[in-house]
Amino acid sequence: MDQFIEFAGNHFLLVTSFFFVVTLLVMNLLQDGGNIALNPQAAVTFLNQNDAVAIDMRASSDFEGGHIVNAEHFESADLKPENDKILKYKAQPLLVYCAGGVNSAAVVRSLRRNGFDQAHSLKGGISAWRSDNLPTTKS
Repeated sequence: MDQFIEFAGNHFLLVTSFFFVVTLLVMNLLQDGGNIALNPQAAVTFLNQNDAVAIDMRASSDFEGGHIVNAEHFESADLKPENDKILKYKAQPLLVYCAGGVNSAAVVRSLRRNGFDQAHSLKGGISAWRSDNLPTTKS
């Protein structure tokens, strides 16, 4: 233990940087979603078993280029918890997705804080969905 204290004292910047990086990694793991973010296979089960609504929050052109079957398209502004367009889905299970899963995870955290208890994000977004060779459709 004495050697660790001596090392930490001699290499303060290195030790501080190490703990900073470890803290960021832990925060990233905790924010990853736990039961909030679903991988594509779990998302298929969630959609089928819960009669969930898939919500695509990408740009309209991306949505028209291909989306999850029966998905609803919402602009980012429409996904504010107080917006009437999303409020009608408050009691329903939701699978929110974007291109890579980052934006949808933030939206789902906001929705959950405002009572959308059955909202989930698609981990990895539509990119992960396509890489698992799951079906998409064009409108």
